[in-house]
Amino acid sequence: MHMRTTIARSEVLADTCAEAQPKPLVEDRSCAFMSIVTVQLGQCGNQIGFEVFDALFSDSHCPQGLCSKRENEAYQASCKERFFSEEENGVPIARAVLVDMEPKVINQTLSKASQSGRWKYGQRSCFCQKQGSGNNWAYGYSVHGPRHAESIMNLIQKEVEKCDSLSGFFIIMSMAGGTGSGLGAFITRNLQDRYSNSLKMNHIIWPYGTGEVIVQNYNSILTLSHLYRASDALLVHENDALHKICAKLMNIKQISFRDINQVLAHQLGSVFQPTYSEEGSSHCRRNPLGDLMENLVPHPEFKMLGVRNIPQMSEHSLAYSTFTWAGLLKHLRQMLISNAKMEEGIDWQVRPPLSGAPTLGKMSVNKSLHFNTSLANLVILRGKEVHSADLGGFKDPALYTSWLGPDNAFNMWKTQRAFNKYEKSAALVSNSQFLVKPLDMIVGKAWNMFASKAYIHQYTKFGIEEEDFLDSFTLLEQVVASYRNL
Repeated sequence: MHMRTTIARSEVLADTCAEAQPKPLVEDRSCAFMSIVTVQLGQCGNQIGFEVFDALFSDSHCPQGLCSKRENEAYQASCKERFFSEEENGVPIARAVLVDMEPKVINQTLSKASQSGRWKYGQRSCFCQKQGSGNNWAYGYSVHGPRHAESIMNLIQKEVEKCDSLSGFFIIMSMAGGTGSGLGAFITRNLQDRYSNSLKMNHIIWPYGTGEVIVQNYNSILTLSHLYRASDALLVHENDALHKICAKLMNIKQISFRDINQVLAHQLGSVFQPTYSEEGSSHCRRNPLGDLMENLVPHPEFKMLGVRNIPQMSEHSLAYSTFTWAGLLKHLRQMLISNAKMEEGIDWQVRPPLSGAPTLGKMSVNKSLHFNTSLANLVILRGKEVHSADLGGFKDPALYTSWLGPDNAFNMWKTQRAFNKYEKSAALVSNSQFLVKPLDMIVGKAWNMFASKAYIHQYTKFGIEEEDFLDSFTLLEQVVASYRNL
């Protein structure tokens, strides 16, 4: 890999690892379920946040749960405690804080939620101003951040106080804009300082490859490098992949951001909705965020997570489809190892390297066949006859890095309760090499602009110096190298 910087990588890596040690899980065990406080940042974060809460609520009240009444009630109670708090008049309130530097999107989001009549946001859980960040990361981080952090952190504190027991924070933001990414990185750092024992997962939206903003690669590298120091895990969705799902699987002709956000919300719901705590149990998992981190982030240098799910299709197609667990899991496994984001167009030629092959041989095989090596995988199964599903294919040591065996690297969660009208569905959350190529590409594009000093003045005038860029390049080059060497 060519060197783009001359700074000593080892120093930055040591700093990164020291700052990002895994957090102890919350100690309070007195309550049945632990709650997650969601922080929605910028236009992207607020629009996605609405769709996520709407999907969670719709699914938990879906009459086609395919399970006993008792199981369904436990599922609803667990979902509610996790994501909603009750108001006197019986309308659940999302455990969320909404932040944007312009009022338009927040007003639309509040209004859509309250008009649904099913759930709403708290009227006093929003922070907005009259002036945005103009896609300038430095303005979001260096101006809006210090100016408004105290007010925003007070809103978050009030939301935390409503939780009997806090699992952690789910922070939804874009990677390439101004408010979501710059202010989002600043607020994440503040959360790390103030709630060092609570888990923080940042959900970030990877920009379209073609790009809507000339400086999106600068914004992206600054966001990623700052989050890598302050967050426990980065759950990444790529706009290009979501767009393809809308076009090819959902058969949508004119694709809107709302369509994309609904696909994304469906995937997040299939991860975060309740599952049983262990095989044969009817008790729901108490601490989903803590369990996710424990299962998927075994080392602080590796914290990039991706989600795949199967099946995903339009409601019309779903009515005429039947699925077997064997078929779904065969496709999901091949999606993982060939790094496909959906079940259509999977490359079936990609095969795991032979177990026991020497490391160098394994690496060359990986390169030639585009095999996606995993550090850790979590498969979440929901629906009919879930206990008959055979997950042996995910326990093959050849799928994983040599220093972590399948016993530690693979986990499964199950529930008989179906998700969102799908009789059987599977989600895969993976810590793997899936982002090596797009990350290397973004770092490369940003470096080429930086080498010619293009647009740097827009950042330096708000206090982000060239040294900050160099630190970001160094840290992300190390992340790419670490994942490449799995």
